[in-house]
Amino acid sequence: MKRISLFLFVLTLCGTAWAQPDDGADLLSLLGEEETTDFTSATFKTTRIINMHSVEQAAGGVLDFRISHRFGFINTGVNEMFGLDGATVRLGFEYGITDWLMVGIGRSSFNKTADAFTKVKILRQSSGKRNMPISLSVFTSITKNGLKWRYPERENYYSSRLQYAHQILIARKFSDRLSLQLSPTLIHRNLVTVPEEAHDVLALGMGGRFKLTRRTSLNAEYIYVAPDQLLPMFTNSLSVGFDIETGGHVFQLHFTNSTAMNEPGFVAETVGDWAEGDIHFGFNVSRVFTVKERKRPVE
Repeated sequence: MKRISLFLFVLTLCGTAWAQPDDGADLLSLLGEEETTDFTSATFKTTRIINMHSVEQAAGGVLDFRISHRFGFINTGVNEMFGLDGATVRLGFEYGITDWLMVGIGRSSFNKTADAFTKVKILRQSSGKRNMPISLSVFTSITKNGLKWRYPERENYYSSRLQYAHQILIARKFSDRLSLQLSPTLIHRNLVTVPEEAHDVLALGMGGRFKLTRRTSLNAEYIYVAPDQLLPMFTNSLSVGFDIETGGHVFQLHFTNSTAMNEPGFVAETVGDWAEGDIHFGFNVSRVFTVKERKRPVE
């Protein structure tokens, strides 16, 4: 009886050992077939292409301090040091409330303008289990002109100082080197200078980034304004430049025909003409600080 029991016990062990490789192979097969979602990162290096907002935004708990600077027009000549004697500056703070919601404020010397904005990430380009071909964000801002009233003797309204911008930011990173973005734009101005100007201005922003090295890239953007909305003196904004990443800083060196550094300004109030040498040399500097540490999952 003991021999029979021992024989059955050994037979059971052999059967179990024989079955294990198949079961293990099935489990590994299942694990291997399980897809993961790979999200695209660094479509652009900062929250701006040059003037235009990009689909990038500050991560949750991160503060981005930005200095934007434009010298005068290059065609002002030697007496003005080809524009270096003049300057327009914007200082801004941008904060990521979450990874998908960013807010910001800024103050520009051009027209003594103050601005505030929000940017919400709706879609993020990804592949694998979840295939999303584009990244998409929604941007909205309010801008206040701080200049003294041109005609103070008449009744002036605070609302006349306000302008609004609304954009849908649609971008795709086609490769490690090339990223492109389209930005349908609506500008609303409560007050215009003459009846011939439109209160609502429709435009389409187009921008791109081409990576040159691990830390540098060539950027360009163009904003097409639909016809019969602005006076003939205004032109479309065109900008080209380079991004240089150095640790926690990103330097953007560029040339642009736009003086303003907020959406209503560079979309609807650009007067520079590249063909005439109305070109600003300028730069943006971005420095990020971690204000709130992320909670790490308990292992």
